[in-house]
Amino acid sequence: MSEERYLTVALGKGRLARRAMQLFGRIGISCREMEDARTRKLIFADEEHKMRFFLSKGPDVPTYVEYGAADIGIAGEDTILEEGRKIYEVLDLGFGKCRMCVAGPASAMEKLQHRELIRVATKYPKITRDYFCKKKHQTVEIIKLNGSIELAPIVGLSEVICDIVETGSTLRENGLTVLEEVVDLSARMVVNQVSMKMENERITALIERLKKASQEEA
Repeated sequence: MSEERYLTVALGKGRLARRAMQLFGRIGISCREMEDARTRKLIFADEEHKMRFFLSKGPDVPTYVEYGAADIGIAGEDTILEEGRKIYEVLDLGFGKCRMCVAGPASAMEKLQHRELIRVATKYPKITRDYFCKKKHQTVEIIKLNGSIELAPIVGLSEVICDIVETGSTLRENGLTVLEEVVDLSARMVVNQVSMKMENERITALIERLKKASQEEA
């Protein structure tokens, strides 16, 4: 009988990875080496459970999963929707909750209601395009930005923005408000399509254990 292979998990760096590893810890899977801030290792293993973990930038997680470099990925729903990769989204992990919203000055509401041609600044052009063009049937000019999106309507670059909103405090401090809600977001577990077929029993069991642990945590 061939030796059981490792399941490889790609984690988005930062708070999401920490929360994900806490959840894995609740079902007995852990990598203490990952807790060492001084380590320069790139891949970490739980030998007992034949699991490997590596950290990457959030937007890269779906890419690693689609191409089979990782069997499983943990990433925010915003990243998954924006990247649009051919992967299976299998579980809402229940943490990292926030919203994707259209925001701007209150005066912009009328332009949204009348579906006028407007400019929208965003870090998420695909999500923005899908929302305005496919859901609202409103023609918009999308401006891709990488920095502080809230600045765009303040300096006149755009009428509104499409961005992640957690508490809304940054919007309020800059005279902006949520005008429309696009989609609810949270951390999700995704799986490579081939891996789901080849390792269906192991992955399905892992999904069920993580699902139960996340529900207990909630």
